[in-house]
Amino acid sequence: MIKVERPSEERLKELGVMSWPTWEKEESQFPWQYDMEEVCYILSGEATITSEDGESVNIGSGDLVTFPNFMKCEWVIHSRIVKHYDFR
Repeated sequence: MIKVERPSEERLKELGVMSWPTWEKEESQFPWQYDMEEVCYILSGEATITSEDGESVNIGSGDLVTFPNFMKCEWVIHSRIVKHYDFR
């Protein structure tokens, strides 16, 4: 299950989000498989992620998103995504 939350500034500081590496990608569509749990904080952009079992979520600026280990999904990036990320 993909978890999406709207974190407070305090929560972001607690997690150390701003020290995580960044990743960005232009508008595109591609399959992806997670080999580890990923927590990411969306700085800008919008995307729809649909898991292999049909769960679909829309994410955008200000969202803290957790992707579970071993999840297979399809990313559709609607506007350039920039995110901080942390693999666990």
